[in-house]
Amino acid sequence: MNLLRRLESRALIMLFAAAAAVWAFLAVGGEMREGETLALDRKILLAFQTPGHPDQPLGPHGFQEAMRDVTALGGVTVLTLVTIVAALIFIFHRKLRHAGVFVGAVLVAQVGSELLKNLYGRPRPELVPHGSYVYSASFPSGHSMLAATVYLTLAALVSTLEPRRATRVLVFATAIVVMVAVGVSRIYLGVHWPSDVLAGWCAGAGVALIAWAGVLRLTKGRDGVAKSS
Repeated sequence: MNLLRRLESRALIMLFAAAAAVWAFLAVGGEMREGETLALDRKILLAFQTPGHPDQPLGPHGFQEAMRDVTALGGVTVLTLVTIVAALIFIFHRKLRHAGVFVGAVLVAQVGSELLKNLYGRPRPELVPHGSYVYSASFPSGHSMLAATVYLTLAALVSTLEPRRATRVLVFATAIVVMVAVGVSRIYLGVHWPSDVLAGWCAGAGVALIAWAGVLRLTKGRDGVAKSS
């Protein structure tokens, strides 16, 4: 009974946190539509360019190529592979609820990203040349939203199965580092305004938190939820 109460409390906390993430997304979206973010967006975007040469990103060509590699971690190809492999691993270990929640979260984020882009319809930045191919609207950043959803959800689901605290911390730290790196790379490459990335992180984190709460509610200790150590 104590474990069940703990799971119920954790799920409720996750839902409150998800609500806060959604509120933050809506707040950023509202500020963006009113033009309140534009000055700071421009300042941050130009800070990633060589002073006096907005067509030249900071750093040598090797660093620029590395940033394109990093941004690919939030692309459709890489995230699809991560989703398929992770889902299969969950299935092989008979964690069907985890697999279902993970795939469901990714699909919701993918569809949600496209719907939100169409709803807000924000143009891409034109201050600097784009360092990566783009074909959709700018707000929110799809790479940032999907990276946050995939990596944070995966970390959350792994944490429910991993009994060692140090491993759980490492998994979450890795997910956060990758999520942040992908978002920063989008700004560096000039394909997104910083507020696009921030909104993407908020939306993706919201989906991940709901998925985390969902798997806690579905398993309720039956699927080997990790105990604190």
